Formats: sequence, structure tokens, C-alpha cells
Amino acid sequence: MDTTYERDLKHAASLAQDYLANVPEMSVFPSAEARAGLAGFDERLPVDGASAEETLDLLHRVGSPATAVTTGSRYFGFVVGGALPVTVAANWLATAWDQSPSSEMNSPAGVKLETVAGGWLIDLFDLPASTGVGMTTGATMANFTGLAAGRTALLSNAGWNVEEQGLYGAPEVKVVVSEEVHVTVEKALSMLGFGKNRVIKVPTDSNGAMIFEEIPTLDALTLVCTQAGNVNTGAIDPIGEIAKEAGKVGAWVHVDGAFGIWAKLLESHQQYFKGIELAHSFATDAHKWLNTPYDCGIVLCRDASMLHQAMATTAPYFRADGQNAPKDMVPEFSRRARGVEVWAALRTLGRSGVAAMIDRCCAHARYFADGLRAIGFEVLNDVMLNQVVATIGSAEELVAIRSHVEESGECWFGPTVWKGRHAIRISVSSWRTTGADVDRSLAAIEKATKVILG
Repeated sequence: MDTTYERDLKHAASLAQDYLANVPEMSVFPSAEARAGLAGFDERLPVDGASAEETLDLLHRVGSPATAVTTGSRYFGFVVGGALPVTVAANWLATAWDQSPSSEMNSPAGVKLETVAGGWLIDLFDLPASTGVGMTTGATMANFTGLAAGRTALLSNAGWNVEEQGLYGAPEVKVVVSEEVHVTVEKALSMLGFGKNRVIKVPTDSNGAMIFEEIPTLDALTLVCTQAGNVNTGAIDPIGEIAKEAGKVGAWVHVDGAFGIWAKLLESHQQYFKGIELAHSFATDAHKWLNTPYDCGIVLCRDASMLHQAMATTAPYFRADGQNAPKDMVPEFSRRARGVEVWAALRTLGRSGVAAMIDRCCAHARYFADGLRAIGFEVLNDVMLNQVVATIGSAEELVAIRSHVEESGECWFGPTVWKGRHAIRISVSSWRTTGADVDRSLAAIEKATKVILG
């Protein structure tokens, strides 16, 4: 037995357990003192090196206090989920395996687990069994991949092979997005050569959903980017209606469902997702509402062959692994076996457990909104998912309230601007969050509000 691994892993486990045991009472955002302590990492590169134990101790002593406690129960920023215990453990095991599941030739276990997890995701979202699935770093690359498949499909139907011929001289693809399009979708469109300023932006309603009547005329060279979960309000575009119209003319509909698509599991939310299965490609994250560790994005494409055509790689040192080798479904070739944690989360929670977790977050968001109103905040959105946008006082006073709460360490939430108004945004995404956590956070917000506004 290699005792070095055993000794170092045991020590790392003890440090990690110490960190996790302290999470409930840690300052949700690190104090100024803890952040200043990061200077402890500013060393000259050692000539001879230090022991592993010393290195791990430094990492924990200096690094742990300066983390944002995103895995805790009172972190409400950036739609960040808190990693489920089983997914952290599965992540450790997968790291010990050190697999790169580009194909079965490279990692039979990694590919199998990713394939099984992909099938479960298809079942969860009620998509055709033939749907292609790929796992990426996050929703940015998942959106990129789904939109790339759309570009491939539209141009292929027009007689143009974009993978072979490039974009010079290609038929022009019309891109339609919401005026509330997420910045990562704009980034993906930019990387795909469509440009950020050449898109058609569709007006939205008061909650941030596309107005169906404002959708421009679609045709066989139109790519429509929709949202299932506006990043501020949680609003869901009329995706089913848009996809139905697109189907009549051969347009492609992509769904940015980074977090919101998980609410499709809720019986109470079915009306928002009616017909969404008619869309062509979907992007979401596991590290958001499924609560796996960072990082894991997911792309799903109803026509797996378009995903494969857009992403496939060939080399003489790889045997043909069929249509579903992971390297042929996403941009990354070498990558970690992130599908292991997705499999672990889904197997441990089951359909009902995932749905219950999503439902709890939505309920806590509504509770948050009611509590903020009681304090005197104006809630600016229809709280249909896990997002709450609220405001009070002036923009400067709102900044001061946020800073006061941040310094208290009780909870953390971010700023936003919604329909021209400065606001705070609260995202309830963690499996850990309870009603008591919401009460504790509201108490901190109320105290800060009284200090700043009197």
C-alpha cells in the first residue's frame, strides 16, 4: 500500500470535516481580516518544497476562513447550490479514480455513469429517449454547445456544412433573443460567430418573460434563444408556443434553463412548461439546483446527430465509440468525470427527492418575499421560482444595507438592477436552507434596514 496517499487523504478528510462542521456558524462572506489573511499564500516558490501535511495545513488555516460559504444554508447569491453530502463524497472518489471520460476506451466506468445519468435526466425532463446529452463545465458551455448544434442543423438544412466550410459565405442565420437574455448566452453567440449586436431582441413583460406576440417572423434559418428561469425573476418564456411556431417553418429553439428548468418537476408549475419538449436544445447546470459540486453543466439535444456533428472529433488513436462518446458531444476532450456526481445525486434523491428539494427552495423564496414586504421592501417580481428581487430606499441606502448584512456574516445576497431600478436579488438554491435560515436572514436584513433608514 502507498502510505503517502493514505496519510494525506486522511489528513485532508479531517480538515474538510472540520470546515464542514463549522459551516453553519461561519461568516457567510469572509471578514476583512480573513481576506487580508490570504497574504499568507504570498510566498516565494520553495527550492526544496514543504511536506504535504504543512501544505494542507496552510491551505486550511489561510484558505478556509476566506471562502464564501456557498455550501452553507444562508448563501443566496448567484444561484449557487450547496453540494449534497453524497455528491461531495462521490467527487472525492471520482478524483481518486482520476478518470477522463472522453470515451469508453479511456474510462469505461466514467462513460457508463455519465450515460446512465444522462438517461435519467432525459426521463426527468420528459424528453425523447433518443435525446443526446453532454456534460460541460457550466451553463455557459452548455449554451454554447446547444447553440452550436442549432447552427449546424440550420445550415445543414440550407446545404451548408459549417464544420467543414466555416462561416465565410454561409447563409445568414437570424438570431432571436429576449431583451433579458443572459450574458452567458450572449457570450456563446459571440464565440459562435453570430455577434452580440446582430441579434433581434424581443420585448418582455413586467416579470421578464418574452411577449409571444412580439416574436418576429420565423423561418428555416432562425435560431431562437429562450429562457426557463430569468436570472433575476425566475420568469419563464412561452417556450411551448414559440417552439410550436418554429416547428412549422423549421426554425431551431434553444432553452437556457440554467436553473429554472428543474422546476418542470413540480406539479404546481406545469403550466409554465407546457410544450417545452418541442424545443430542440436545452442547457442547465447540476451545480445549481441539483446541488452537485462545481463544476457541471448539462446540454441536451433532441436530435443527437446534430450535437454529434457539431462536436465530434476523430483521431487514428481512438476507435469509433458510436454516436455517444462524451468527447463527441461537448467541446472538451480531456475533462474530469463530472457525471459521477450527477449520477450520485439522482440515485440518492430519486425523482421525488429532487422535486422536493426544488419545491422547498421555491417555498422559502415566497417566505423571503413576504418577510421583506413586512420589513418595508417592495418586491419587484412575481416570485414563481426561487428568485426574489426587492428594493427599498435609494440606491446608496440599498448598498449600505447590503454592506451591513455582509459585514454581519449572517447571510449574503447580491445587487441587481431590474427594469431600471436598483435592487437586491435573493436566490434560494441550497438543499440546506430551512425556514429558520430565512428567519435569521430576515432578522439581519431588518436590523441593517433600521440602522441605515432609521
